[in-house]
Amino acid sequence: MAVYQWQGIDARGKNVKGTEDADNARVVRAALRKKGIMATAIDEEAVARTKAAREIDFRRYFQRVSTADVALLTRNLATLLKAGVPLVEGLSALIEQSDNPNLRTALTQTRDKVNEGSSLADALRAHPKIFESLYVNMVAAGESSGTLDQVLARLADHLDASSHLRNKVIAALTYPAFMVLLGVAVVGMLMVVVVPKVTSIFEGFNATLPWYTQTLIFISDAIAGFWWLMILAVAGAVYGFRRWLATEKGRATWDARVLTLPIAGKLVVLIALARFSRTLGTLLSSGVPLLTAMDITRNVLGNHELMRVVEEARGSIREGESIANPLKRSGRFPPIVTHMIDIGERSGQLEEMLGHVATAYENQVETRLTQLTSMLEPVLIVAMGIAAGSIVMAILMPLMQINEFVQ
Repeated sequence: MAVYQWQGIDARGKNVKGTEDADNARVVRAALRKKGIMATAIDEEAVARTKAAREIDFRRYFQRVSTADVALLTRNLATLLKAGVPLVEGLSALIEQSDNPNLRTALTQTRDKVNEGSSLADALRAHPKIFESLYVNMVAAGESSGTLDQVLARLADHLDASSHLRNKVIAALTYPAFMVLLGVAVVGMLMVVVVPKVTSIFEGFNATLPWYTQTLIFISDAIAGFWWLMILAVAGAVYGFRRWLATEKGRATWDARVLTLPIAGKLVVLIALARFSRTLGTLLSSGVPLLTAMDITRNVLGNHELMRVVEEARGSIREGESIANPLKRSGRFPPIVTHMIDIGERSGQLEEMLGHVATAYENQVETRLTQLTSMLEPVLIVAMGIAAGSIVMAILMPLMQINEFVQ
């Protein structure tokens, strides 16, 4: 099934146009005839790229599909399936409801493949940027076990929890980042606009300025004269760092060093542990095999050092070992985590234990972020005050001694 653009004349003689989903142009023409429209032009949307269509595609490029969007459609699909609505009809309802053009296109292609006999998991696998491997594997497990509606509901809960955690991290870091940018902008304006005008007063005096005033004038002249070079240097440093980070060795080295940082390292570990526990528990409770679940979970940690630990644990599990022992030997997982995993394995309640661990560490992440934000706010304010005060002092002190300069 394809999307066709059509133009025609309605019963009142007015020119009309629109789009229609159909197998071929003949079906579109018949559908329009039933509506009292005589088609004058019918083109497949993929071929007929008008200026308006290009503008729409341009907007689509910037309209990403968020985790919250995927969670909402997943929950809605689970509700429809639980109510007895066939899968294809449920997908059609989601297409009509969706406002995101990228998501609507992906759902349309998914519905067409399912209608042609493909499984839902195979159809979703064609859109890895929207539906990750975790999503596809859970759907596959739900289809094979006949519990797709339950798996989708569980998956929606997982996506909501992941989105909530990500939003907490972003919200906590937004204010400090804004304060830093604001501070840099204020100091830059002072150094480029205010300082040169004020310090020009000192040029007519044959007196030695204090060292801090001379330093201020030197920095101001350097920024005003070589600001473009500084921007290029910063951009080059960022580009070089990103290139180095894109290499396997660079990423592994950086991730290992991040874990050793006093505050950020602990926060990274907490976030990774929450993701590990939540993802692994969700996959296992949905019927995904343990080795497959470990492989998927490894890819959501976001840290190569922790990914290496999980990969080594996966190899040990393949050889018949339990989950807790290799994680404990790595030294990267806290004893309480490995202890609860061990209890869950022996009691047959591993999924529940992982859920408890995930909830506990998500709460710790939220608490730690709140503490970090509360600590950063006064530090940034004091730093901005010191920077602005130093500039003011470097300017006012010579002005207060201007009578000595005159003599």
